Amino acid sequence: MLNFESDYIEGAHQKVLDRLVKTNMEQLSGYGADCYTDSAREKIKAACNCPDAQIEFVTGGTQTNQLVIDTMLKSFEGVVAARTGHVAVHEAGAIEYTGHKVLEIPGYEGKMKAEDLDSYIGTFYADGNHEHMVFPGMVYISFPTEYGTLYSKNELTQISDVCHKYKVPLFIDGARLGYGLKSPDCDLTMADVARLCDVFYIGGTKVGALCGEAIVYTKGNRPEHFDNHKKRHGALLAKGRLLSVQFDELFTDNLYFDISENAITLAMELKNAFKQKGYELLLDSPTNQQFVILENKKMEELAKEVKFSFWEKIDENHTAVRFATSWATTRENLTKLIRLL
Repeated sequence: MLNFESDYIEGAHQKVLDRLVKTNMEQLSGYGADCYTDSAREKIKAACNCPDAQIEFVTGGTQTNQLVIDTMLKSFEGVVAARTGHVAVHEAGAIEYTGHKVLEIPGYEGKMKAEDLDSYIGTFYADGNHEHMVFPGMVYISFPTEYGTLYSKNELTQISDVCHKYKVPLFIDGARLGYGLKSPDCDLTMADVARLCDVFYIGGTKVGALCGEAIVYTKGNRPEHFDNHKKRHGALLAKGRLLSVQFDELFTDNLYFDISENAITLAMELKNAFKQKGYELLLDSPTNQQFVILENKKMEELAKEVKFSFWEKIDENHTAVRFATSWATTRENLTKLIRLL
């Protein structure tokens, strides 16, 4: 059975595993007070061209989104996201569980528009009853989006400008950041991302690590007593080395970006194969997630030999499904998939 179900179905890159094994018997202080945490932080600062960045490591994406949003918002604030944004649709209410509402605005193939954001926040403050409403205290986007699409540098700059106008922080979910940055359609660097937002995270779970995400606070704005916050969210690992050793390796010799490129190269070949064979794409994704519309009988036939993800129902006879490549996808398996199509 071939598996293109997601980009976290494998374990970890061999170099990451080797580094974990090599450092396994070292006796290190807990809770991130170790040399590998320090080293990983310095390497990430360099990659972001942000020497004053404050960096924290946590285990997974949902935990990261919940922790960042909850600790940066005041009790009466919510987070603004596109209607199709990950925190709005695929977090099982994790944000609302902390007492903060997700405030939805229109989404366009996964992205929000700066003008919609400006209108939403401006309309809120123009409402004479806004003290009785949930305040827009943060803006959330993901890069890439739920639909594999990307913000251009111009689009991200416009959103950032709106956030500055209303003095609300911009948070970028980078669960698949490596795949976005290595897309041929991307005109952003990691330094651009750091410059244009207030906090973002670098996804490891989907890009070569066993688990782990690196939160980057870019403006000296990490919440006070952050370890205390992490612990109350169940996010403070006694063996903090588990995460930092992995990121220290991922940010050695450009490994994070090199392995991300593998996913993009193969995803573009898969997209071209879909087009050549006459399949209809749900949208034109420039990243490792490819969405195709299948006739239901064809979907059932294909599912006997390859795993993929349900995405959305199109009509009674057609369904949109997702095929995802990853850092570990092999050309051999891609060739087999294309042959099955």
